Amino acid sequence: MTKATVAEQTINLEDPQYYLNRELSWLGFNDRVLHEALDPRTPLLERLKFLAIFSSNLDEFFMVRISGVMEQADANIHPVTPDGLSPRKQLAAMRSHLVEKVRLQHQTFEQELRPALTDHGVHLLNYSDLSQEQKFYLKDYFEKRIFPVLTPLSVDPSHPFPRMSNLSLNLAVRVVNPENGNEKFARVKVPSSLPRFVAMPETLCTLQGKACLWVGVPLEQVISENLDYLFAGMTIAGHHLFRITRDADFPVLEDEADDLLIAIEQEISKRRLEGFICRLEVESTMPADLKQGLMRELQIREDRVYDIDGLLNLKDLFYFLSLPLPALKDTPWTPLTPLRFKPVIDVDEDGYAEQAPDIFGAIRQGDILVHHPYDSFPASVQAFITQAANDPQVLAIKMTLYRTSGDSPIVKALITAAENRKQVVALVELKARFDEENNILWAKKLEDAGVHVVYGIVGLKTHTKTTLVVREEGHEIRRYVHIGTGNYNPKTSTLYTDLGLLSCREELGADLTDLFNFLTGYSRQKAYRKLLVAPLTLRDRMEALIRREMDHARQGRPGKIVAKMNSLVDAPMIKLLYEASQAGVEIDLIIRGICCLRPGLEGISDNIRVISVIGRFLEHSRIFCFHNDGQPEYYIGSADWMTRNLDRRVEAITPVEDPLLTAELQHILDTMLADNRQAWDMAADGTFTQRRPAEGEEERGTQATLMADRLKREKDL
Repeated sequence: MTKATVAEQTINLEDPQYYLNRELSWLGFNDRVLHEALDPRTPLLERLKFLAIFSSNLDEFFMVRISGVMEQADANIHPVTPDGLSPRKQLAAMRSHLVEKVRLQHQTFEQELRPALTDHGVHLLNYSDLSQEQKFYLKDYFEKRIFPVLTPLSVDPSHPFPRMSNLSLNLAVRVVNPENGNEKFARVKVPSSLPRFVAMPETLCTLQGKACLWVGVPLEQVISENLDYLFAGMTIAGHHLFRITRDADFPVLEDEADDLLIAIEQEISKRRLEGFICRLEVESTMPADLKQGLMRELQIREDRVYDIDGLLNLKDLFYFLSLPLPALKDTPWTPLTPLRFKPVIDVDEDGYAEQAPDIFGAIRQGDILVHHPYDSFPASVQAFITQAANDPQVLAIKMTLYRTSGDSPIVKALITAAENRKQVVALVELKARFDEENNILWAKKLEDAGVHVVYGIVGLKTHTKTTLVVREEGHEIRRYVHIGTGNYNPKTSTLYTDLGLLSCREELGADLTDLFNFLTGYSRQKAYRKLLVAPLTLRDRMEALIRREMDHARQGRPGKIVAKMNSLVDAPMIKLLYEASQAGVEIDLIIRGICCLRPGLEGISDNIRVISVIGRFLEHSRIFCFHNDGQPEYYIGSADWMTRNLDRRVEAITPVEDPLLTAELQHILDTMLADNRQAWDMAADGTFTQRRPAEGEEERGTQATLMADRLKREKDL
């Protein structure tokens, strides 16, 4: 009996010690985001961007994840999690972690980045630092632009404590009646409809007599300095900033809702004002009695209060990315048009003329793999859908919409297709968290245009990214497909890395036809030719592919798995990966975010390595490669190895079979595994260490390498 076989028989792989906590693992991911802001190799304005992303991520984490754990703790519910931590222990660990990291975030901004901006003529000042002339300007600005928007709300027996909207920034103001000395509390909301930072006009953009690129102050300071306008005749005894975060993870009882769209609209309106407060952020200078009064009125405990030393809501630092300082930003990247989608150049006696490419003809030449943002989304996927909408030979377009942009050209193309009397079906996922309102808006516009809009299947989110185009060609019908890893969103396509397969293979077209029938009708299709579909076949097929590698390894042949995804959480999948490691399978995992697996544990996960790659683009693509004894199989799609993706969402994973395309996928994986600039190595305890080039070694950052590769390919054409 081999050592591996003994280990497989004697170790209980369900023991909580072999699993990391999901919430703490996510905090580790956000720490890696914060590190990009701390790293002096990151351009200055990009460092501000990463501070803003860290804050934005944290807001959502409180609204959805921490609030959920709080509800469990408050209800004395103790769900059994793979790592064994109770809700109260999770909350304590998360708070301990966050207090330190939030302090570091603000310290970095106040003590390092804010001063560094001044070296480049950018001065975010305090009101007291302004000249008299600048103060006069701000007083006039306040009277004309800010004062009409403000609504002070007092608190007394006839004025109950006001309800406050989620993520609102507020001033707690103490006012004293000079006639009787009575002190009152009032709240002034800092309006989110106005710019957070008030900039000086060009004529006053100076500091100590020297011209500057930008000079300004936070909006709340302009309000604070003019509170006498709001409380005429009263004495301002003090003012302090605070911010609240509410639970925003609302449940919708789909099977009890007569109209899902109306039910979700109602819940969205509740989210802003009705979710319980899960975090209170206050200026560290706020007096203890005022803080206690706020906590009492807001019904929040001390362990949910965070004292902030500096500006609240650093998410607003995104503002500074608009400054004309290209040397302080990443080198701009313009996505390139894939070769087979380039315009056709015609030459005649009048000179050169461009003709739009024949997208369908290009796909008929063979499968096409697009990799955003290195490849242009508008010139590939968007062009595919737009051309289909206007092509008289196209009979039908069916697609899923999980998230899209506010001015979506994809939705406009679907409306055009409906106006052109094509059969158009759009599955709009109304439960895409924080995009519900946007999706409801598009669903109504699509319905008004004559598009058949469906909302998916009760109890399941439709997360798959798929399009099916049915085209009449001569005496036959041909189906064209796009199956991707990312949303149909041209804006995020320049910020996220995603893959998409464009094909007219008959089996893929037939599979997508069956999938859309499953989504829009009463079909209960259980078998698919090529696609791995959740919640029907994806888990079983992935497990079978892993077990096949285990069989190869046990028989003395190479067993190897490389998987790239956003998160690895599902306990049965982790247990199976442990078993595969014990069987001798070499496993490389490229996990951007949450990873509950512990790599490198002796006798359990010796053969598993985990890296995380963090960079200017959000790594969002999913790639799965199974070595298969020298005949590797590659898959891409929308699903991570999380329980929700495998069991509670509609997902589609497609094989990529063309040798040229699989070589491209292997190159992406090899580049990431060799990264010595953006990659972090995960230790068994869940901590990460960032890779650094050895002395004299050339820097190999994944995203820089892939951009250079794409430019070289363009140059070689």
